[in-house]
Amino acid sequence: MSLRTFNWTHLVACLLVGVTAVLLSFGALVTTYEAAMAVPDWPATYGHNMFLFPWAEWVHGPWDLFLEHGHRLLGALTGVITLGLVAVAWRSGTRPAVRWLAVAAVALVVLQGALGGARVLLDDKTVAKVHACTGPLFFAVAVAIATLSRRSAAVGDAAVVRLPVALLVASYLQLVAGAQLRHLDAAVEPATFRTLVGLHILGAVAVTVLSVVAAFVVTEEGSPTARRWARGIVALVAVQLLLGAGAWIANWGPPSGLIPEAWQSAEPLRARSVAGALVVTGHVVLGMLILGASVVLAIEAGAIGRTIGMRGVREGVGSERAFA
Repeated sequence: MSLRTFNWTHLVACLLVGVTAVLLSFGALVTTYEAAMAVPDWPATYGHNMFLFPWAEWVHGPWDLFLEHGHRLLGALTGVITLGLVAVAWRSGTRPAVRWLAVAAVALVVLQGALGGARVLLDDKTVAKVHACTGPLFFAVAVAIATLSRRSAAVGDAAVVRLPVALLVASYLQLVAGAQLRHLDAAVEPATFRTLVGLHILGAVAVTVLSVVAAFVVTEEGSPTARRWARGIVALVAVQLLLGAGAWIANWGPPSGLIPEAWQSAEPLRARSVAGALVVTGHVVLGMLILGASVVLAIEAGAIGRTIGMRGVREGVGSERAFA
């Protein structure tokens, strides 16, 4: 395979997925350790150009500074890779769906950067909630580009298609609900806190049921690749339920009775240990991985092919073969 026929779009998209996963993990740690305001200015870092901030002060400085500045650097790197992806996608003649998804990724990464800056400049938790919702959305788009640029989309049976899409939507909404809980003001009304916790629990039930049913249907009617992804998602969801319980205990301790005392207040009742912080952060990161896996499953089950239509698929197949 020559360099000219190499599938550069897929390679850059995979790089973007990997860097974004690390970026979102740093972002989750920033929230866990409440380090969002560790650097009070933006886009500078304590008056320095962000890219010229002294290495020693960053690496050997306070933990919250390390997290926040690292998050900014990773965000900048993600932006550069996204620009490279859209350039490669449009020059390589890949299918229209991939090219326009790359454009959407550029728009999202610009929006995400602006939201991150506004979060610091305004010190506003509402902006932080929106920032936490657009990050996983960008990750989902990056995963879709990486998957679609690897192969031509198929059109699957309607039942096989609908369930992965429902799982994808439920996974994203569950991340949105979790973001509301992660960025709550401690002074929030107990009724609001209970409502958000209840919605998050209902979301967990929905994702669990949909993942199991989707795995059953895909196993019966889907492709071998789709079957593997469907079963993998069930395993991830099982681990996620355990991490969710661990995150609750890390924040508020074991529940006593049918209505835990923590439901009366959003203020954590327990000081968070390093292990507790890892559990809480892992719960967020695994939720994002479930979302990404749901995107792949939806594509492998044929959902994207049905959405863009057979005409778009036929147009893309010819151009992709030259880069496969």
